[in-house]
Amino acid sequence: MKNSVISLLSGCLVAMSASGASAACYADYKAKKENPLRLHYGVVEVTAQPCQMSREVARAVAQRVAAGGWELLQVESVFDETGLEAKKRDAGEYYLRF
Repeated sequence: MKNSVISLLSGCLVAMSASGASAACYADYKAKKENPLRLHYGVVEVTAQPCQMSREVARAVAQRVAAGGWELLQVESVFDETGLEAKKRDAGEYYLRF
């Protein structure tokens, strides 16, 4: 009985750590286009473990917005899905666009 309880707890811990490792991560950013000058604020999903600001996140966001002809000005923040809904309205058409 003791071994089955330990096995069950071990399985639960593995499942919990696996779900945490695959948690969604997002970045909000500001970008621009020249001639004429246009600015936008957007939100993108990024792959970052842990879900925090890094050079790799900034590089990934820059590449993705560049594919749409935009130049990244700055990554504002990196956050998990708990902050996502609050930024949706502000990002408008650039919400999860890139």
